[in-house]
Amino acid sequence: MPATPDLDTHTVRLASPDLLRSVFRRHAAGVAVITARGESGPVGFTATSLSSVSAEPPMLSFGIGTGASSWPAISGTDHVGVHILGEHQQELAATFARSGADRFGAPTAWREGPEGVPVLDDVLAWLVCRVVARVPAGDHRIVLAEVVLGDPAGPGRPLLYHQGRFNGLRD
Repeated sequence: MPATPDLDTHTVRLASPDLLRSVFRRHAAGVAVITARGESGPVGFTATSLSSVSAEPPMLSFGIGTGASSWPAISGTDHVGVHILGEHQQELAATFARSGADRFGAPTAWREGPEGVPVLDDVLAWLVCRVVARVPAGDHRIVLAEVVLGDPAGPGRPLLYHQGRFNGLRD
């Protein structure tokens, strides 16, 4: 067994943000797009921080940076859309991840869904959720949301994010 350094938890300094980024590049994560209705139209962003939180009540969480262009809408909305992307949607994921992109212009296919939430077409699954909390977490907020309704029946396989790239599953 390799020796581990003896860590005195009272004197340990926090690691650099680069260490966290480097480690999480090695962590494969599912890709989602979060959407909301903003004051001047729909907003959305690509998220790899989506997590199931509770079955009773059905609840999930995701993180968003407070400097993100979607944050003003997410910070004030009552409902969000959560979309699980398929491996055929690498371009869509890249569009919603790119700063300054026209995320809801062609070729993005979407419609206004329940509670006015933008719902993306052709995804593996989508949910409309009611925001119940926004928890401060450094330069981000963790949004907790209860699932109101959705559709889990889209065809295909999930899109993953790993080593800074969007990928499909390999058999």
